[in-house]
Amino acid sequence: MANKFQSLREGISQERRDRIDAMTREMLAEMPMHALRDALRFTQQQLAEELGVKQAAISKMERRPDHLVSTLRRFIEAMGGELELKAHFPTGSVSITELGASDDIRKTA
Repeated sequence: MANKFQSLREGISQERRDRIDAMTREMLAEMPMHALRDALRFTQQQLAEELGVKQAAISKMERRPDHLVSTLRRFIEAMGGELELKAHFPTGSVSITELGASDDIRKTA
């Protein structure tokens, strides 16, 4: 027995499904940190425990307008991912490696 979403999807043309899938991939490719955490089904508390910080530090970090790369790396790795930083130029792309190790998430006692 198909669920309601599958039934709805079956009524859509393949061309439209392809466009929807492309839009979905595009939206997932650009997500704020809290949306990424939510999409991966992590709570702020779970992430805080994984990183050894308080939940309030995760909340504060998610609201910041900019982040240190090392903080982004820790955030992504705590959820099982890997952060890759690339610079794109007209002549090609370059992966940036060996970035600093300082953090903007501070352990609080």
